[in-house]
Amino acid sequence: MSAIVTLEAVGKTFGPVTALADVSFDIRAGEIHALMGENGAGKSTLIKVLAGIHQHSSGEVRVDDRAVRFKNPKESRSVGIRTVFQELSIVPSLTVAENVVLGEAPGSRAFVNPKDVRRQAAEALELLGVELDLDRPARSLARSEQQLIEIARALRHQPRVLILDEPTASLGHEESRRLLTIVDGLRARGVAVLYVSHRMAEVVEIADRVTVLRDGRYVNTSERPIIEDELVERMIGRPAETLYQHTARTPGEEVLRVEGLNTRLLRDVAMHVRRGEIVGIAGLIGCGKSDIGRALFGLEPSTVDRVRVGGADVRPAQPSKMLRRGLVYYPADRRREGLVPMRAIRESMTLGAHRAGGLTTNGLIRTKNEQQRCREFADKLDMRPRDVERRAQSYSGGNQQKAVLARGLLRDSDVHIFDEPTVGIDVGAKADVYRLLGSYADRGCGVVMISSDLTELVGVSDRIYVVAEGRITAHLKGAEIDADRVGRAMFGLPATPDPEPSSLPSTTTKESVA
Repeated sequence: MSAIVTLEAVGKTFGPVTALADVSFDIRAGEIHALMGENGAGKSTLIKVLAGIHQHSSGEVRVDDRAVRFKNPKESRSVGIRTVFQELSIVPSLTVAENVVLGEAPGSRAFVNPKDVRRQAAEALELLGVELDLDRPARSLARSEQQLIEIARALRHQPRVLILDEPTASLGHEESRRLLTIVDGLRARGVAVLYVSHRMAEVVEIADRVTVLRDGRYVNTSERPIIEDELVERMIGRPAETLYQHTARTPGEEVLRVEGLNTRLLRDVAMHVRRGEIVGIAGLIGCGKSDIGRALFGLEPSTVDRVRVGGADVRPAQPSKMLRRGLVYYPADRRREGLVPMRAIRESMTLGAHRAGGLTTNGLIRTKNEQQRCREFADKLDMRPRDVERRAQSYSGGNQQKAVLARGLLRDSDVHIFDEPTVGIDVGAKADVYRLLGSYADRGCGVVMISSDLTELVGVSDRIYVVAEGRITAHLKGAEIDADRVGRAMFGLPATPDPEPSSLPSTTTKESVA
């Protein structure tokens, strides 16, 4: 396969800060080339150099062996490079068809031809092998469908290189499988795909080659077969076995009991959590698992027979009341619900926890005390950079997540519910999050982790509840916890088939305290 794009000793600086240094690799026609590294490794900067958003400061970028320096995205697109960023550029009020041709609608300068819009949109979606209602407003679509619109928009002009930035970060199992099938089809048609993802299993499955960056520098490029443990070690600079450090704990008294919880998606959910344990909640996207945390925190309308927190019965109400009762919820969508993006990140770290953390006097925030505590948390959580006065939006996804999770360090709460705590963050940041969850359990809190990632659930949970179609279909503990059983229950099948053995391949099994 011939190289379409070649990078040689590429570097990028922003003033005194070096974001990339001496990066060299190529991207070939008809291959899926994965780009991996921790948040802050330089992946986003490199993508933006290729997309024409940034210009490289040193080294050389060549397309078809011709040196290029893109001044803007239009120049990048002119040589056949298209980029689909993690943050979708969908206009909710426009239709599917209008979003597919967004920015390049057919017609004259003054008028857009609606027939041509629908025809070109239909042709682009046909390239993906998907069907969407062209006249449907984009706001009514699932995120997975919005993602397909973005890819269809990129494919309209038959790109030679397609850059996909975390395309499955917010997708469930079925949606991810569908997208990977589409990506495989693009490879078969000769398109070069630069695939950026934190999902190790996907990369191992589909990538022809993998390039790893660490701290803005090139580490290596490896070809199939790709060994997951070796890949993790290259990314984080330490052995892969340090990622999951599950500690056998002896759980204490019951700290959360839920009976008969119902929402628009959930039906008669019952569960319990004890002090000193991590309880996982697994399920496919749309099964209702996130409703459990949101309903208990008062963010989702619900009916319930009984909720008991820390030994006292409580009726789920507004979040402020649930915080006072000792239940903290960390939302899955950190950007919309967890952060104040335009403000200093310390404000996101202490949001809603000023009084509980002793950061106020007579109702006024003691800013110096807040800054000191936040610097301590930044050190504890290994946030990069440590400057707590920087705007939250300037931090990587992993560091933004750490800021959201830091709030719990200011509270003496009984129950901590984490909803998709590692979505869209790198392997190293995931390890930090797992350690934080473990520290809450070690100090006697009840920890609930809602996740779509089977590997992490198996790796860190003492017990797992599985949700399918709004109901709990399995409750696994100790040696019962493995990916086969959890995966079967997620699809509504018996966790342990009888008498036939599971048709799914055996993966991880873990002993733990019941």
